[in-house]
Amino acid sequence: MLTEEMQSLIRTHTAGFVATVRADGSAAVSPKATFVVVDDRTIACGNIRSPGTVGNLRRNAACEICFLDPLTRKAVRVAGNGTVISKAVASNELTSVFEQYWGDFVQHMTGFMVFDLTSAELILSPAYDLGATEQELATANKAKMAAL
Repeated sequence: MLTEEMQSLIRTHTAGFVATVRADGSAAVSPKATFVVVDDRTIACGNIRSPGTVGNLRRNAACEICFLDPLTRKAVRVAGNGTVISKAVASNELTSVFEQYWGDFVQHMTGFMVFDLTSAELILSPAYDLGATEQELATANKAKMAAL
């Protein structure tokens, strides 16, 4: 499901915007910055001060997550179901992945949110349709950020 290109974008740009459903049915979006790719159908993030997202996932597991590379103007949007797992019952494999990538933060995580994916899509800027290359977009957007 997650292609190598999608996995690379998620590993490089680990902040994902997680969309869940509140108890009243309204949408909630929250950034989470500790994502890891577990395998081509599973991603996860650490639970650090995420009571709203955790509560929403416990009521309704359906969610979408979007990752953005602001330089190349590429994004990955995934959909699936999220499960909240406490550190006490997390598998050694899952904990090891977080220790590998987020070692200094693991002590601040009360657990993990694991997302089993049902769909994944690579989204490209319309600039590609107009003939822009990835390198051209990266160069132009680096210049914009440097000017800030």
